[in-house]
Amino acid sequence: MDQYHRPKSKKVNSGTGGRRRKYRDKKLAHVGGTFTATRVADEDERVKDRSRGGKTDLKLKKAATASVVTEEGAKKAKIQKVVESHNPDYVRRNIITKGAVLETDIGKVRVTNRVGQDGLVNGVLVK
Repeated sequence: MDQYHRPKSKKVNSGTGGRRRKYRDKKLAHVGGTFTATRVADEDERVKDRSRGGKTDLKLKKAATASVVTEEGAKKAKIQKVVESHNPDYVRRNIITKGAVLETDIGKVRVTNRVGQDGLVNGVLVK
């Protein structure tokens, strides 16, 4: 289970010198899920994940194709590699995240959805 830490937004003491008391304890509901780290592969691999309330989510562990919106319409493109991402380590490890630029067989594609949570890769063609 991942550790939940609230960001420190205010200083510990108040202006008068009195210490601030803790508002409430940390809740398990605020922990969130683990990062899926979707990788580029030869074929798609999806995993069922149980979430709160018994709901099941499909998480994409490995991706081979992307649905790309072009001027002619939507096309399915084969993913070759990750070209650009907010984290340089993700480019080296071929991990797909929202906003990443992928090299496909029809050109460069920018990812527009949250891949690990949606179970598929959607993107738009970069000119």
